[in-house]
Amino acid sequence: MLTFGGTTAVLPGGENADGFKEPVSFRVIQISSFYNHSRERNLGSGWLGDLQTHTWDSNSGTIIFLWPWSRGNFSNEELMELETIFRIHFIRFLEAIHRHTSDLTFEYPFEIQATAGCELHSGKFSGSLLRVAYQGSDFITFQNNSCLPSPLAGNAAKRVCKVLYWHPREKDVIHHLISDTCPRFLLGLLDAGKAHLQRQVKPEAWLSLGPSPGPGHLLLVCHVSGFYPKPVWVRWMRGEQEQPGIQQGDVLPNADGTWYLQATLEVAAGEAAGLACQVKHSSLEGQDIVLYWGHHNSVGLIILAVTVPLLLLIVCLALWFRKRCFH
Repeated sequence: MLTFGGTTAVLPGGENADGFKEPVSFRVIQISSFYNHSRERNLGSGWLGDLQTHTWDSNSGTIIFLWPWSRGNFSNEELMELETIFRIHFIRFLEAIHRHTSDLTFEYPFEIQATAGCELHSGKFSGSLLRVAYQGSDFITFQNNSCLPSPLAGNAAKRVCKVLYWHPREKDVIHHLISDTCPRFLLGLLDAGKAHLQRQVKPEAWLSLGPSPGPGHLLLVCHVSGFYPKPVWVRWMRGEQEQPGIQQGDVLPNADGTWYLQATLEVAAGEAAGLACQVKHSSLEGQDIVLYWGHHNSVGLIILAVTVPLLLLIVCLALWFRKRCFH
């Protein structure tokens, strides 16, 4: 077994667990980097949708729970059993890869990525999956207790699947984890973390100028930060008309579990007036945030108008005191 992950669930009544679009996924990801015959690095993490809930300490062989509710409703005994399975898996996995590197035509350094799990949609689990990639490309997929080599992975992937068929106990462990353990763990997570996952946090928004895109042009930037859940709508508008050419970055995580996004728009310098950034989010309850670029400039001019005379006054006073002290 490599990992379990990619699970989906909704709460009773068809409600999304935390505003995620259905299906909501839970996945555990393993990334193993092999540098040479004796040196490797392993990273393991668990994710509920886009929220990281677990990490794996490869030194101590333990699961780290990143939230108070990350244990779900599993008992300490069940969690310790999972840790033991993962610990044994890592040892066997690393030994097997190093032993069969030549047979699989893997060349150091290389990387293996794996994710697996199950999906719950509209109250029903719709399947389980384990997927393994080599150097970022599909290698094998384990689904419905069958190992499927990727057509592009060649004979190496076929050999791995044959090995699994000769070891039915390994197949049974994988199948049990992603088809039984994973769904139960997911439902427990959703129940234990309901208050956290269903919270609504209002975004903050502000405007700025980005790097100059060229003579006579401006890059307008609308920043939106601190919102939860993740789905958000950010657009540059002129009146009711959405502007073409908006560039929207990735929605990035903040340290507190909220999200950040920026949307940019390149315009001719004379066309910036009257543009506005509009933000829609479930926490705003229909009261959209609207920031006008003209108002943004006006505030800047007001600050400049107050700051410059104040600085001049300070300089004049400093010169006056200096003159008085030396005479």
